Amino acid sequence: MITSLFKKSTPLNFSLMVIVILSFFLIYQIQDLVWIDSGILISQKVGILLVLLGSIFFTNFISIKNGLSKDSSYTIFFYFLFLIFFPSVLDNINLVFANLFILLALRRLLSLQSLKASSEKIFDASLWIFVAALFHFWSILYLVLVFISIMFHVSRDYRNWILPFIAFFAVGTLFALSSILFDISALKYINSSVKTSFEINYFSNNYQNGALSIYATVALFFVISMCATLSSRPMVTHASFKKIIASFFIGVLIFLVSSNKSNDLLIFTIAPLAIMATSHIEMHQLKLKQEMVLFVLIACSLFAFFSQL
Repeated sequence: MITSLFKKSTPLNFSLMVIVILSFFLIYQIQDLVWIDSGILISQKVGILLVLLGSIFFTNFISIKNGLSKDSSYTIFFYFLFLIFFPSVLDNINLVFANLFILLALRRLLSLQSLKASSEKIFDASLWIFVAALFHFWSILYLVLVFISIMFHVSRDYRNWILPFIAFFAVGTLFALSSILFDISALKYINSSVKTSFEINYFSNNYQNGALSIYATVALFFVISMCATLSSRPMVTHASFKKIIASFFIGVLIFLVSSNKSNDLLIFTIAPLAIMATSHIEMHQLKLKQEMVLFVLIACSLFAFFSQL
């Protein structure tokens, strides 16, 4: 029954998901109503919600556009389920924006498959990654994905290897001008952002620890499924799926190296994991297995969300 509901991409499915996402967003936000008295905070909450909705539907667009999934709503549904594992991310405006810019970069890198306007796509992707790094510095690690994409498709043209550095110069120049205009200490910002820490001892309660453990288990299941079945998928999608897998592990690396560690940092892994989960559920298999996977994931997501409120 659950699989049938999201098997097609329809306006009804989209409307349903918007209502569900909005409901869970409000359930989390009403835990502390201090923001209601501030117009700035209200605008911030609305901005976070809109960017989250944009990120969710944009991920679905990326998946369908590049042939990584069928014309279904599974990607939207999985993105939502993975997102509510870590409800505190609904308040983290910097990570929400950084993740959106990474998705914009991922779209350009996946579209390199067509070999049309390759230079523009590489430059755009690099530019978006550097913009994301302004919101969370270690987003810059996604440059690895840029060079992986160049190796896959356009490695023979030496100019493509230079484009990320040109993008860095462009964003760096704009950042320098902005720091002068708004009296921001650029060096202080960079010093505080570049710090690293590999310690995972930030949990304020056992439920955060539990949510991370369950999420890691679920992620491992879908990653193993993706790697095990990659060879049986259409050859034209192999490079794209490899980029999705690489994107997931770069997101994990960002979580591991970031100094202000929290479960929120795993937001970078949600989009690629949602695409891999969609790919798994759309494989030819017994419907009972599909229903079981969805039922267990829904139960785990709801438990993680409500236990952390």
